[in-house]
Order: sequence, then C-alpha cells, then structure tokens
Amino acid sequence: MGFRYGTAANALTKTIAATPNASGRFSATLSGLAESTVYYYALYAIVNGKTFTSEVASFTTLDSSVEPIVNQSWLELPAAMEEYDNLYVNTLYDGSTRNYTIAYDKSRYTTYWVAYALNSSHMGSYSRPDDWSYDPNLASSYQVDLRSASYSSYNNGAGHSRGHLIPNASRNGNQAMQLQTFYVTNSVPQIQNSFNDGIWSALEGALQSIARSEEIYIVTGTALQTVGGSETISYTTAKNDTKQVPVPNYFYKVVLKVNKSGSTVTSAQAIGFWFENKAYSGSSYSSYAVSVDEIEQKTGLNFFVNLADNLENTAESNTSWTSFQSF
Repeated sequence: MGFRYGTAANALTKTIAATPNASGRFSATLSGLAESTVYYYALYAIVNGKTFTSEVASFTTLDSSVEPIVNQSWLELPAAMEEYDNLYVNTLYDGSTRNYTIAYDKSRYTTYWVAYALNSSHMGSYSRPDDWSYDPNLASSYQVDLRSASYSSYNNGAGHSRGHLIPNASRNGNQAMQLQTFYVTNSVPQIQNSFNDGIWSALEGALQSIARSEEIYIVTGTALQTVGGSETISYTTAKNDTKQVPVPNYFYKVVLKVNKSGSTVTSAQAIGFWFENKAYSGSSYSSYAVSVDEIEQKTGLNFFVNLADNLENTAESNTSWTSFQSF
C-alpha cells in the first residue's frame, strides 16, 4: 500500500510506501516539497497481484513566510480526525502569536475541541468583554447567532449558557487573543448552574494556577456521545437564531506537562477529566480525573501524538491528579 503523487492530476510520477499505525490507519510522510504548490495524490493497494487505486485528491503546501493553519509539531494538537475535510479546522493568531486551534463542524454548528498552550503570558487583568462575535474567518451562515444572547434553553442563570471551551481567563493577558475566545465558534451549550460556574470553573482555575509557573498544553472538547454509545442527543437553539445546536452529553479536558532539554522533550505527564453535562454538587474536580487513554477510548481521538511513543504511553496512562500536579 502506498501513495502516488505529483504536481499534475494526470501525472502522479512519484511513489511512497504507506505504513500502518497502531489504529490500523496507513500514512506516509513526504519531504522535499516545494512551497505554495498544489500536489495531487492517490492511494493504491496491491492485493493478490491486483492494483486498486483511489480517486485523486490534492493539497497545497504552505508558504513558510505565512503562519500555518495547523503545524503538526505543536504538542497540544490531536491527531487529524477522519472528518477534517468536512470541518472548519483553523488556528487563531494575534499577529504571529498562536492563540488556539479549533475543530468546528459547520453542518452541525458545534465545536468538537479547541487545543492551546497556556502560560503566564496569556493571563492578566483585561476586563471581560460584554458581547460575543462571529469568527471572521468563517461565513456567518455556518455559525449560530450568540452575539447578544445565549441559548434559548438558558433562563435567568439556569439551563445552557454559552460555555467557553478556551476560557476568557486563560487569555485575559492579551486583549486581541481574549476577544477571539468570544467568537461564537468557541461556545457550546453547557449547564450553567453547578457546572460551568462550579466544578468546571474550579478546574479551569486550577490549570491557570499551574500555568503561571510553567507552560502546559490543553485540549478541551465535547462529546455528543461516546464511541459506540447510544446516548440520545438533544438540541437547542440560540435566542436570536433558528439553527438547531446539539447539546453535548459530555465535556472533557486533557492536559500535558513536559520537561525539555533544549527543544527535545525528555519526560512528560498527562491527565484527563471527564464530565457529564449536568449539575454537580460541590466543586471537587479531582475525583473526575481519568487517564488520557480512557478519554481517547471514549472519543476515538488521539491526543499528544507529537510525543515520542514511550513518553506518550507513560504520560497518557496516569490517572492521578496529584501526580500530575507534582510532576
């Protein structure tokens, strides 16, 4: 199995073998490509002497002088989802400074995850903005109008609020980056009382506290249902819109710490948190700590793939919040 590729759809003159990963997916890494160039490719497989070839697809290489939409070397970035072709996957910047990467389903008006680094430079004392806005990088027809009001299921502090995936307080040290957390694509329907304003907020505060002394890497996401699950998905609308928005059944965070020698990661530790989208008594989030491995099994996603395999395997098996804190 492998790929044939080239700079013309009818002239796939180069070939590279594809190798399987642990999940059984095949991939190949290309090198020596020209910048700002369209490349065409097709997958081929030889089975019992017979060759099968896929349809031709294409990609365009980046100009190195332009900040990338996604850089596969970022530690916080999950592995690509099979559905990426149907998603809005983008990285928001303040100039050349990376803010966060988002995976948003344009057809369902929901965000699956945001991924971001967090350190002391991101946090400060800018006041919380009053209003939300559309993401200017995406047509407003693909977004829900939450600019001046929340979801229709939000009533006097109860019901579903505009739940940030990357929180305001994790970017209030940079006003431009803070305003990008108020894009409506960074909002999902989240139970407000005793969840968003309780245990979830407490967890966000704990991670912000850690990040004041060291950089950490976070993916915050939603699950409409677990992989293979049969949970019923409910829907709501925005007060100022008629688009049907799915209400996540679950919220999660996965968090990574690393030690480095120069640019090389020498050790790593990770932790995950898994919550139903419901009200909780108290704000003790530590009892909801789970391994990143478990969240991968629930969601079908693959996190922290840019770690060396031995570091990733050890880090993602940890279930102890205390061990993560003291790493």
